[in-house]
Amino acid sequence: MLRVTSINVNGLRSAFRKGLADWLAINRADVVCLQELKAHAQDLDESLTDPAPYTGHFHFAQKKGYSGVGLYLNAQAEQVHPGIGIPEFDHEGRLIVARWPGLTIASAYLPSGSSGDERQAVKMRFLDAFLPWLEDRMKEHRESGQELIVCGDWNIAHKEIDLKNWRGNRKNSGFLPEERAWLDRIFEEIGLVDVFRKLEPGEDQYTWWSNRGQAWAKNVGWRIDYQIATPGIAGKASNPKIYKDERFSDHAPLTIDYDWQLPVI
Repeated sequence: MLRVTSINVNGLRSAFRKGLADWLAINRADVVCLQELKAHAQDLDESLTDPAPYTGHFHFAQKKGYSGVGLYLNAQAEQVHPGIGIPEFDHEGRLIVARWPGLTIASAYLPSGSSGDERQAVKMRFLDAFLPWLEDRMKEHRESGQELIVCGDWNIAHKEIDLKNWRGNRKNSGFLPEERAWLDRIFEEIGLVDVFRKLEPGEDQYTWWSNRGQAWAKNVGWRIDYQIATPGIAGKASNPKIYKDERFSDHAPLTIDYDWQLPVI
């Protein structure tokens, strides 16, 4: 069994101070996808870069205290590659990819556009660039059978069920019609699968809560953290969990099990 966890830590050091390491030891995921590290290599000691039994791999943003993605791996990958190949986004640490024979797992942190028009424009440029990247992975899947799981904070709620106050957010970044239409293309045209939603059709399933207005206490949230996969491995998924017993950041960890065995490299 392969267990995959994704969490936007909103600062890796902060999340560890709030108990993330202890929870990781209990959760025992094979792969942990991290987003929003808010750190550089020199900021992290071994307890953060390689918490037992994991080996850490990171793609830091150039800007201090900003963005960044990472992977904690309990099984050595054949290859780990940082970035999407576009300097504008690679400077912000938006993607890191691990590859084994038969399976690719990526940690992605899509830009937020909530701070204004300029960042929304960056977000839309990233979506334009990320779409062909996903299409290429799907083409590889069709041609060779290589499966894909992309975990991360996508900063888009797809359907009305995916956020509590959807009526009041139809003109806000994260629930704009053009963003939701982009996700439609991912699922309906490219053929990738929203694994959590495939397994869990129920309401009130959120992964992020604003720090304002008692959103956490009232469960007024958004589901913007995903595990999106090729159909083959999506069909082997089970046991989806959003962990909310403790708070390590403003996001909750999303864990899904897959009937899959990573090869020994």
